Amino acid sequence: MLLTLDLNDPRPLHEQVAGAIRRAIGEGSYGPGDRLPPARDMADALGINANTVLRALRDLRDEGVLEFRRGRGVSVVGGAGSRALVVQRARDLLDYAERHGYSRDDLIEMVQGLS
Repeated sequence: MLLTLDLNDPRPLHEQVAGAIRRAIGEGSYGPGDRLPPARDMADALGINANTVLRALRDLRDEGVLEFRRGRGVSVVGGAGSRALVVQRARDLLDYAERHGYSRDDLIEMVQGLS
């Protein structure tokens, strides 16, 4: 897994890690049932603390993208690919809207107006 972080990105590192993992899943680098590398290995490769990676993995588990199995590590949930990509794109859109002065509620109102 080749993940990269942008040190100029104002988002917290754990959100950047989660976003990079979502993109990897959405782009097909990891499919349903595939195991991710151990958090410690990802942290070493990125040059960050393992707890930061673990926080990102827990966030993705809470979103239903990953599952933790004792003794088997972390794996991608079936059907997570498209969801992961949509969630990441929604986050990117929210960041973009906020940079241009729109709130989350403004964005929700815009999306609802599209229906």
